[in-house]
Amino acid sequence: MSTSPTLPETADRSCPLGVPRWLHGRRRTRLEPDATRAVEAHWNHQLRARLDGLTDDEYFWSPVPDAWSVRPRGSSTAPVQVGAGDFTIDYAFPEPVPAAFTTIAWRLGHVIVGVLAARNAAHFGAPAASYETWEYAGSAATALDQLEAQLDVWLAGVRGLGEAGLRVPIGEKPFPEAPMADLVLHINRELIHHLSEVCLLRDLYPHTKPATNGVTR
Repeated sequence: MSTSPTLPETADRSCPLGVPRWLHGRRRTRLEPDATRAVEAHWNHQLRARLDGLTDDEYFWSPVPDAWSVRPRGSSTAPVQVGAGDFTIDYAFPEPVPAAFTTIAWRLGHVIVGVLAARNAAHFGAPAASYETWEYAGSAATALDQLEAQLDVWLAGVRGLGEAGLRVPIGEKPFPEAPMADLVLHINRELIHHLSEVCLLRDLYPHTKPATNGVTR
């Protein structure tokens, strides 16, 4: 068992600091004036209501043993455990094959930090954020508060870019010359993808026996 002071960039396994290759180099004659519309509609009219009432048991629950999660500091057996507060998030490098199953707590931590907070810091003047320095939520309510706060910062920042701002190069690896619009589309996809995973886990929870929980908090 070990901890790591710095995770490699590839630790952000499904959300690298850049944009997917299928977006890189796309040409547009006009950038979308409503770049945030899809995510805002998904959040306001579907997702936020689906996450209401999320319990701590759901937050930490896993249908399988040895899942990656967010855990009290010192209680994890994962090869890598990082975080600045009372809770750490599990990881391994190189990643295991097959990839580890992840709890709602882990998936929300990934979205809050890797998808949103790190990008808010890089592009919109928010405080520096990384997997190593984040104070992970020890409860579902705290995690949802963190998620909403970071999403608000991201959406406000994107709204303020304007047409010209969406054409500015990202500046981040691996595609520093790609326009900011590509990153916005990538983050839209990441949010819908990962938060749909969270909803799926929540749907599964009541059809299982929580007493057989595979995660030790």
